[in-house]
Amino acid sequence: MKDMKDSKVSNFFNAVKPSGLRMAQTIFGKRVEKDIKSGKQPIEAINVAIGSVSLKTHPKLLDRYLHPEDENLINGIWRYGETPGTKKANDVFIKIINAFLPKEGRPELYSIVQEGGSAVMRTVLLGVCGDAGKDEKPLLVMNPTYTNYKAVADELGKRIVAVERALDRHGNFGYIAVEEIERAIKKYKPGALLIIPYDNPSGQLMRQKTINEYARLCLENNIFLISDEAYRGLYYVDEDAPSIWKITNRDVQGIKEAKIRISIESLSKTFNACGLRMGALVTDNETFRDMASAANTTYLCPSSIDQHIVEALYDESEEDILKWINSLKVYYKDILEDLREEFGKLLPGIIISRPEASIYTVLDVRNIAKPGFNAEDFVMFCSSTGEVNMGSQRLTLLVSPMWGFYNVLENRNPGKTQMRIACVAPEYKMKLVPELFKELFQQYEAGRQ
Repeated sequence: MKDMKDSKVSNFFNAVKPSGLRMAQTIFGKRVEKDIKSGKQPIEAINVAIGSVSLKTHPKLLDRYLHPEDENLINGIWRYGETPGTKKANDVFIKIINAFLPKEGRPELYSIVQEGGSAVMRTVLLGVCGDAGKDEKPLLVMNPTYTNYKAVADELGKRIVAVERALDRHGNFGYIAVEEIERAIKKYKPGALLIIPYDNPSGQLMRQKTINEYARLCLENNIFLISDEAYRGLYYVDEDAPSIWKITNRDVQGIKEAKIRISIESLSKTFNACGLRMGALVTDNETFRDMASAANTTYLCPSSIDQHIVEALYDESEEDILKWINSLKVYYKDILEDLREEFGKLLPGIIISRPEASIYTVLDVRNIAKPGFNAEDFVMFCSSTGEVNMGSQRLTLLVSPMWGFYNVLENRNPGKTQMRIACVAPEYKMKLVPELFKELFQQYEAGRQ
């Protein structure tokens, strides 16, 4: 991308570049504009760089959008709402959590609705980390981790520290021993530990026993346990759905009284509502919830219109919520298995992760690429010049480079040879992804010295 540095703007603006999730899309958009200006038929891209689900949303959400029931909204009286969101919208998020919990012993939960999971991340980091620009109370994560955490932390001046997971040649991301987390807590003295049980980007499924052990460490060290559960229920192995909200005092003595749990919730993936931008901060700590709400008064309130749509799920039964999410499990499991099989056939030697959860797979070309391969350069090539003719179509593929998913300072980022693929395009397009990737990879490698 061209140099955008300007002495009149802030150091932050001069240093920032598009998220790895949006990089391909940003560059490709300029390519389409150029095609249109030159009178050419614009090239088409299959965009699997960002988790923007193309499946239809839940029918009750769609019906509420098409047939709103709030008279003020219908009549065009669109006033500010309350900062924490409506009670009904908050209750929807808590109902979804409860659908996955045993009927007995459910924790008392408090929440505030916000504009998607990324907005919740911002609030959580403000609430658990040290002051901007200071090293104290960093956020402890597991590499690789969802790239937006690093981006939001950089924006807020918060520090992130990490323990490492490596992708082996069989496509398995290594599990991190509880003892390693314990050493990292002693070393860095974080304000919180972040876990993603249905992991983005690795596709790992964290087992409940491991979550319980992490909770015990957080309790012993008096720090928060943050769990990003945006993909709750999307897992493909014979296990119970893990969650921080399943931990009882029988599992970790004192966890109920400690009130150190926070979850990040979203309707984007499990209800196919990415564009709705609705998420929630959920906690067992009423005081933390109230402080989070106070911190968000600057931003007034979440969208009243979007909350009205969310409220359509208020009367949905827990059984029907589970049935809906289980239908998505079947869909994604088939696509992920097909991708792994096809990539293995078309590019022998490529490393393909073995997703147990979420909607992503990670490719690593370290064994088949020439020395010096750079995933970011490859993504830019695909977005700006690479193309494949398939029948009468000119196609390219947009994927996400993995460098932004690793929180590393040294020049040894494993993401340089790794790319993430999101299973978000329509199913017939997902079937084209392995062949497209192979052709573009070979073009790129042929053009490198």
